[in-house]
Amino acid sequence: MDLLPVRKAILSVTDKSGLAEFGKFLVDNGCELVSTGGTRKMLAASGLPVTSVSDITDFPEILGGRVKTLHPHIHGGILADKDDEGHMETLRDFGIEPFDLVCVNLYNFADAVAKGLDLRAAVEQIDIGGPTMLRATAKNFHSICVVPDPKYYEVVQKEIEEKGGISLAFRKEMATLTFKLTSEYDAMITKYLSENEA
Repeated sequence: MDLLPVRKAILSVTDKSGLAEFGKFLVDNGCELVSTGGTRKMLAASGLPVTSVSDITDFPEILGGRVKTLHPHIHGGILADKDDEGHMETLRDFGIEPFDLVCVNLYNFADAVAKGLDLRAAVEQIDIGGPTMLRATAKNFHSICVVPDPKYYEVVQKEIEEKGGISLAFRKEMATLTFKLTSEYDAMITKYLSENEA
């Protein structure tokens, strides 16, 4: 798929700067928003229609928020190859709708370390669902666009405004940036754990 129309997006972010404006742009361009926790509340408070992830999964957030997006109804919609009719048939069989855009940024682990939190508290700031969604979306860039940082909102909007969708070349570029970001995030956690006793 070359040009990707953006009809359904999942947004789950720690850094909410510019998010309301980005969400409004997506809605104004015919996109349905899906979100989690604080992100969903913020979007709803901004007057935007937004569906809760738990409404899609039919399962609540559990373990203090550790598990919320790790579900086939989310990851099936992210990882389906839209050019593979077998994938699309599987989605239809299970009532899963594909996503076109995933906007996620990660828990600020560097901030947790800077605050001098003890090991157990710091570990709670290691993001699991976020990197999983980012990596899944980046892997499937032929069918979906990943947006890993607010600094990319403007260029994504420009793509949609000028082309009516998001080009394959741009999606590949964003995927490359995303894998760099997640590898740096893991390297930071590795360094922290190696330098701190249990």
